[in-house]
Amino acid sequence: MADLELERTDRVLVARLNRPEKKNALSEEMLEVLRNALKEANEDSDIGCFVITGAGDAFCSGGDLGRRAAESATGDLTPLDRKLRLQKVTHQVALAVEEFEKPLIAAVNGAAVGAGMDLSLMCDMRFAGTSARFSEGYVKVGLIPGNGGCYFLPRLVGPARALELLWTGDFVSADEALKVGLVNRVFNDADLFQETLTFATRLAEGPPIQIRDIKKLMYQSLRTDLRTSLESVAAHMAVIQSTNDYREAISAFKEKRKPKYRGS
Repeated sequence: MADLELERTDRVLVARLNRPEKKNALSEEMLEVLRNALKEANEDSDIGCFVITGAGDAFCSGGDLGRRAAESATGDLTPLDRKLRLQKVTHQVALAVEEFEKPLIAAVNGAAVGAGMDLSLMCDMRFAGTSARFSEGYVKVGLIPGNGGCYFLPRLVGPARALELLWTGDFVSADEALKVGLVNRVFNDADLFQETLTFATRLAEGPPIQIRDIKKLMYQSLRTDLRTSLESVAAHMAVIQSTNDYREAISAFKEKRKPKYRGS
């Protein structure tokens, strides 16, 4: 049984972390498959949205502490070995996410702890079940956030609230996560996956070029000034208005029908 299962539903690709006996603790195999899946889905015109969720009653409990304890006992890894493995394995997922141009949604069922919380933070949106709980728990096991928590979290909840969560490792409930902007929506656990899939399908049925450009422009705007952002928008708009999908959207609106987009 694979550590990560991939399942396609129409134009939505679902990646399910599949180590329920370990609360979906991240393995190197899981990370490698996820990285490759993101890269391939980004180039696949038949996939319009990507969803990450967990098997069983947890999203992801973070890194595999049992493996770390065994490595610490043997003392075989040097500090350089540890640094390079983090960069060459774990960080490759974050870099693949940064390059992923389509909607990426985390359906958080149960606990998302440490690297598991960071994985959810990498996504464009987070939908949570009522049982979802979030914790940047690194500090509780003598670590620092190693998977982008210090980068992603303050961009969602602000620096002060982020430091509180990073320094304490306290758990945040689904309702509290919704209040502070950590998640977009909360659903009953039984409805979480289907609700997420329904929303993902809606996005996947949108005009592909426009969906990707909106994502690019939004993230670019967080790193630039207004004039540069508007200049970029003008260039993108000129291209968008020459696409077949733009013409199809206008025709469908006038004819009061559902548009059929082709990504051209």
